[in-house]
Amino acid sequence: MKILHTADWHVGKVLKGRGRHDEHRAVLWELVGVARREDVDLVLVAGDLFDTSAPTPESQGLVVNALMQLREGGREVVVLAGNHDNAQLLEVYRPVLGALGIHVSGLFRRPDQGGLIEFTARTGEPVKCAVLPFLSHRHVVRAAELITETTAEHNRSYADRFGRLAEALTSGFTGDTVNLVTTHGTLPGGRMGGGERQAQTIFSYYFESTAFPPTAQYAALGHLHRRQQMPGPCPIWYSGSPIAVDFGEEKNQPGVLIVEVEPGTPAKVREVALEKPKVLTTVTGSLDRLEAMAADLGDAWLRVVVAEKPRAGLADTVRELLPGALQVDLHPDFRPASVRKRQATGAGRGPRDLVREYLAASGKDVEALGALFDRLHDEVTGEVTGEVSR
Repeated sequence: MKILHTADWHVGKVLKGRGRHDEHRAVLWELVGVARREDVDLVLVAGDLFDTSAPTPESQGLVVNALMQLREGGREVVVLAGNHDNAQLLEVYRPVLGALGIHVSGLFRRPDQGGLIEFTARTGEPVKCAVLPFLSHRHVVRAAELITETTAEHNRSYADRFGRLAEALTSGFTGDTVNLVTTHGTLPGGRMGGGERQAQTIFSYYFESTAFPPTAQYAALGHLHRRQQMPGPCPIWYSGSPIAVDFGEEKNQPGVLIVEVEPGTPAKVREVALEKPKVLTTVTGSLDRLEAMAADLGDAWLRVVVAEKPRAGLADTVRELLPGALQVDLHPDFRPASVRKRQATGAGRGPRDLVREYLAASGKDVEALGALFDRLHDEVTGEVTGEVSR
């Protein structure tokens, strides 16, 4: 049988105030085209369909329509909640989309209550698919343990209990079935794409590859936005995001995975790049240099570092030359001497540095609390940076 593995759609994502609905529509339609061209039997969507827990009706309509298109021709479709998704909202969709043959898991379920999905593929193979939606720390580790244990201890508790949940779902895997696992979370050693929520990636939310049994032919993961294979007792892959979520991911190649598998043998995995995602890129130079390169940048969305002395209207001039410029920063060499002096002496440190300095001086957990501050800072500010962005 053949599987299309995708994740981290982040529909509803806004980049520097610019909506991306049209881009997402084009990308999801291309994804449907891949499913048709490859004639896949199963589509696994491993979480983060939406970018926010309160998606707009427009975003919800786009996702539901894409899932229905992926279902055409009798393909099985399995969808689970990621850390950006509203698990309860997916549970609302569960009976409706279930009636159409789309398996939706917002919350963890026992094997006999939907945690283990069993079906026969169009090609005739019996399939068992264990589904573990994103599990928040408070649902896995008891509140008392959060208070009495150290950070390292309750991180270990999360990984251990995730492993026990996975074991319960996969204990029925047999040698005569296609055995699959899909989940949303962080494996140690995975390379982040750049746009993940730090507090739900490096702080308390990791599990070990040993959670996946050697009887599994394939483990389909979501959460890390960079497409990559992870070491483990079975083939384990992150599909990555089908779009570059922000400028931290401009070097990623958006795409999906095509997986071919049969009972008793490890899966064969092939990467498929997508053409419809917008290119995100950073360019640097004087106004003359920026104007010279404009024709080669096409419709890419740009982070521009302008090498000019600061003056009124400079950012507007850049945007006239490069309509795709979403962020305009001043090159460090051209910042006023007073700004460079403050930065050299530490007086110009940003809020992240100042918070970490305070935490260290107070004897607090710098890594854990600093990551939580980063998440709050990102959500409130949108990470607009630079001397001339506004």
